[in-house]
Amino acid sequence: MNLSPRQIQILKSLIEEYISTAEPVASEQLEKKYNLGVSPATIRNEMSELTHQGFLNQPHTSAGRIPTPVALRFYIDNLMQEKRLSVADEVSAKEKVWDSRFDFDKFMRQATLALAERTKNLSVVATDQGDIYYAGVANILDTPEFFDIDVTRTVLSLLDEQTRLTQLFFDRTYGQDPVHIIFGADLGWPYFEPVGMAFTYFSTGRNHRGSLGVIGPCRLNFPYVIPTLKYFSQLMSEMHSNWE
Repeated sequence: MNLSPRQIQILKSLIEEYISTAEPVASEQLEKKYNLGVSPATIRNEMSELTHQGFLNQPHTSAGRIPTPVALRFYIDNLMQEKRLSVADEVSAKEKVWDSRFDFDKFMRQATLALAERTKNLSVVATDQGDIYYAGVANILDTPEFFDIDVTRTVLSLLDEQTRLTQLFFDRTYGQDPVHIIFGADLGWPYFEPVGMAFTYFSTGRNHRGSLGVIGPCRLNFPYVIPTLKYFSQLMSEMHSNWE
């Protein structure tokens, strides 16, 4: 990953624009909006080089570029600044689940709903004993990537496949990062390429654990989604003593 400072700056700006708009990004957009200090022609040349290196793709019908999963991982690992949750956000999330803290099933349902509301994505909570909870299905229907009925059908079908979800969260090996990112292209499942997932783990007491995550487009709002998942994981683990 031998990128120049200028290439890194262009890549960061392009990814953040793509996360915001869901549209391929052109050099003129970046020049006007991100104060990169170079001409659109220079930006175009750098974008061509980034495409050659596997960081960008050019959809056939567009002059703009979109980031590849390689670029998105590079952004998450090296360029992204997490948006710390405000105290008000933390208090609000805790209030959503507090009253159900002594009822495991109700707590899981409330936490899943609260996570979907916070992230504006589809949220999924699973336990290693095979319980699956999800909320926010309507959220993905507002997302351009899910206007493709085959993509949406594939994701919604997954929610009913308990074994497949449990295997995805608990039978695969992931790295040491507290929040794991999966891009649809990593899985090789049909129609899953536009899809992105972010998930983490929490303790459920009784020497078991659960996973909580969000499913949406590859361009998830990672700076917000990742710290939100970390907070929910901490909150749910803290309350696990009520479920012994």
